[in-house]
Amino acid sequence: MKNTVDRRNLLRGAAVAGAATLATPAIAQNAGTTLKMQAAWGGGIFLENAQSFAARVNEMSGGSLTIDVLSVDAVVKTSQMQDAVHRGVLDAAHYVSAYWYGKSKAASLFGTGPCFGWSSQEMLGWIYAGGGQELFDELMETLRLNVVSFFNSPMPAQPLGWFNQHITDASQMDGLKYRTVGLAADVLLEMGMSVVQLPGGEIQPAMKSGLIDAAEFNNPTSDRDFGMQDVSKHYHLASYHQSQECFEVTFNKDKFNALSPEHQAIIRNASMAENSGFYWNNTKRYSDDLVKLQEQDGVNVYRTPDSVMAAQLAAWDVVTERIASEDPFFAKVMESQKTYARNVMGYLNLNQPDYQLAYNHYFS
Repeated sequence: MKNTVDRRNLLRGAAVAGAATLATPAIAQNAGTTLKMQAAWGGGIFLENAQSFAARVNEMSGGSLTIDVLSVDAVVKTSQMQDAVHRGVLDAAHYVSAYWYGKSKAASLFGTGPCFGWSSQEMLGWIYAGGGQELFDELMETLRLNVVSFFNSPMPAQPLGWFNQHITDASQMDGLKYRTVGLAADVLLEMGMSVVQLPGGEIQPAMKSGLIDAAEFNNPTSDRDFGMQDVSKHYHLASYHQSQECFEVTFNKDKFNALSPEHQAIIRNASMAENSGFYWNNTKRYSDDLVKLQEQDGVNVYRTPDSVMAAQLAAWDVVTERIASEDPFFAKVMESQKTYARNVMGYLNLNQPDYQLAYNHYFS
């Protein structure tokens, strides 16, 4: 397939103009408050998600509050975004917590932590209704970060990813050079893999050059945009390495507190609305692009074998127990998550019918 897109620069794409256009009508109609929000994405579906959140705020406020979305690296590098928001260089940022977990391993628990039998939907339920938000705010106070964050957009489990061979057993993972980020890197290292942490735009070239043997990013749509189908034909779905994740939208705390109560409420409710908008829109896009990968691009799609996922769970136990023994707050957050998951998933697992059984009845 001929590629007319420079995929190396996908996340650095010139999306700023489109984002500015999104906000311009509101500015023209009402010279109200404008917040500059840099996204960790330069193009693709995740930048569209950031723009969708901004559009909700702009529309709900009638133009009196405008979020102007800036593309990746527009002001600072992705690794510097949280500090830039803390200092007020940026008003806001749109990214994932794993991008700053170097400051605290507990950050990954708010997006890329261990799976306690729950999905992103239940993880967000813990944040909204199970004490997660309060624990996150406590972490910000401990780190003395002048930010306030909102979480949204429940992501389906991330695929194990693209390999230069069909993985049928966990033993094949040993020694492979693999790209991932966040706490998942520690887990896969525990499994015997050699982990390389790369930004999204460098994944495909790294695999093409042989720097890495395998990689994951997030979903079939982004993976296809990157051109992963041009460097591998072996795509493995299902994994516990990042089985639940969501976006973190963080604001400078002083600037957020200076907003009117109405504008603060609009941001909160726009974030909650994005939970539904993201899930409905992105799930359909991911499904459509998975079909394209198979039917148009000749990709072999497999479900990750149980032996790999069992090894991942065992590795998670080792990694989280080690960190919890050194970090009491990490242990506190993880125990809160377990309490929520034990309760909520206990109900859901008893109550939910076997959807796979029904699917096979009609579509097998």
